[in-house]
Amino acid sequence: MAKRKKNRSTEEEMTFIEHLEELRWHIVRAVASAFIFMVIAFINRDFIFNEVILKPKTPTFPTNMLFANLNEWFNSILGTNSTALAINNTPLEIVNIDMAGQFIAHIKVSLVAGIIVASPYIILEIWRFIRPALHKNESQYATGGVFYTSVLFLTGVLFGYYLIAPLSIHFLGSYNVSNEVQNTIKLNSYIGTLTSVTFASGVIFELPVATLFLSKVGLLTPTFMRKYRKHAYVVLLIMSAIITPPDVFSQILVCVPLVTLYEISIHISRYEMRKQQRNIDNTELSEN
Repeated sequence: MAKRKKNRSTEEEMTFIEHLEELRWHIVRAVASAFIFMVIAFINRDFIFNEVILKPKTPTFPTNMLFANLNEWFNSILGTNSTALAINNTPLEIVNIDMAGQFIAHIKVSLVAGIIVASPYIILEIWRFIRPALHKNESQYATGGVFYTSVLFLTGVLFGYYLIAPLSIHFLGSYNVSNEVQNTIKLNSYIGTLTSVTFASGVIFELPVATLFLSKVGLLTPTFMRKYRKHAYVVLLIMSAIITPPDVFSQILVCVPLVTLYEISIHISRYEMRKQQRNIDNTELSEN
């Protein structure tokens, strides 16, 4: 049960109603922050759509230009004329076929942008709600937890936006079963693909934070993670296949950072286990 904001030993427990009231205000502040950034994104429609949402499908997007340069470099070395690495050379044709389609798309994109930009503050509000229930020596790490959780989420979002999104758009937008069938992509379908892979990447990059939490409560140990490392790699490969186009190159590009995060998580779990053991040892020494 949460306490009343100060020292755990000196403050009495909150009642259930007070607990709900406290949660309500945290939710209100988190939603308000997302709404403010949503309004800002809604006002800046031209920048959000032309420079952020629709940019990954164009040849001038940084990732597309990087792959084009790599393609030219390999061709110059191998003496070939391949376009295997060149992606999104021909921009997709995006259309809207619903009366309110563009307005709804505008609302959705503004909402997603508001949540992403406000995510550090939303995470901070979650920590503020949890902190009173922690011991004094645990609550001091709350600020650091907010920082690293926010950084990991935003890093995952950027990774998804700059790497997974253009690869997905290129593969799905250029794939065809017959020359008789032309791809004309609906606006909402394009936005849905872009936002889903971006958010999925942000969530997946929270793996170290989840590992730390599970290690704290004793549900995960470094020994367990090492023992089932091969199984975890298979799961990560499956996750990569889900959030990327079904080609080996894209899956490897996504799987490599996920495997790196898993290895980092093992070290985080080991550090947490050692810290808990030191605390136990210190407690036993003080009792003796």
